[in-house]
Amino acid sequence: MKKKTTTKKPARKSVKANKKKMLVTGGAGFIGHHLVRELIDQGHDVIVVDIFAEGDKPERMIKKAKYTRVDMRDTAKLAKLCKGVDTVFHTAAIPRVPYSIEHPFETSDVNIMGTVSVLDAAAKAGVRRVVYSASGSAYGMQETLPLHEDMPANPVNPYGLQKYVGELKAKLWADLYGIETVSLRYFNVYGPGIDPHGPYALAVGAFLLARKEGRPITIFGDGTITRDYTHVDDVVRANILAAKSKKVGKGEVINIGAGRRMTIQALAEMFGGKIRYAAPRVEAKHSEADNRRAKELLDWEPTITLEEGIEQLKKEWGLS
Repeated sequence: MKKKTTTKKPARKSVKANKKKMLVTGGAGFIGHHLVRELIDQGHDVIVVDIFAEGDKPERMIKKAKYTRVDMRDTAKLAKLCKGVDTVFHTAAIPRVPYSIEHPFETSDVNIMGTVSVLDAAAKAGVRRVVYSASGSAYGMQETLPLHEDMPANPVNPYGLQKYVGELKAKLWADLYGIETVSLRYFNVYGPGIDPHGPYALAVGAFLLARKEGRPITIFGDGTITRDYTHVDDVVRANILAAKSKKVGKGEVINIGAGRRMTIQALAEMFGGKIRYAAPRVEAKHSEADNRRAKELLDWEPTITLEEGIEQLKKEWGLS
């Protein structure tokens, strides 16, 4: 009897073949939980380090991720958690500009010394790369737009200064301690899950809540300041590309922004309803990212327009 022959099918590439151990500081925060979800969806093991400063929010707890209530400034505990980790995504921070002005010591301790602790723990544990969540607020006041990475930093508030110092620390750790680092300067991140509460809420979140509650939207200043709004999904994608790219790892600073500025007045008008004006805050007048370096080094470009993102949020909040 002739032996039956079978054609062997080519082996399918398993997701597990690329499975890595990742750690996200601030992984229960706004940007962090979106990043954790995507990493889990891609098949990675994810450790979340967070102190849950905004409280326990079940909607931000991603199934299959491992959550640890550890202060990132506890370097010894953090170093243990970093054992075997491929990439640390450092998103943890106290992120509000007005709060940093009122609480410069507390925010400096968290945003600067916390970053030092993360870098030190990662280096000691043999982590391959740290992706640092920096901020476009490091630019501060500039005479020309768009803002590009070769401009000297000129922060006008403690938060901008603290995040800029974090970039310098990341570069130093790459130079001195042999750990790969890259800093991503975010520009006004918004999207699903944004926190609308409190006196320091970001504009998009505050505008959503005001409309939901039938209150006038409050603009600080005359409405002419401009900002570059970047959807959180695009920011998450930039983080993952920064972890993989072979073109970075030496402390590079890269803008992650839509490359389009809009007045706060025009943003408010997207939500409709009444608008009231309050005293201006201490902040840069204009902001717009030059994102060419992100394209060159990360093959990243924004994919979600502000109009699309706001319409999505309005639908989620029952406002359209």
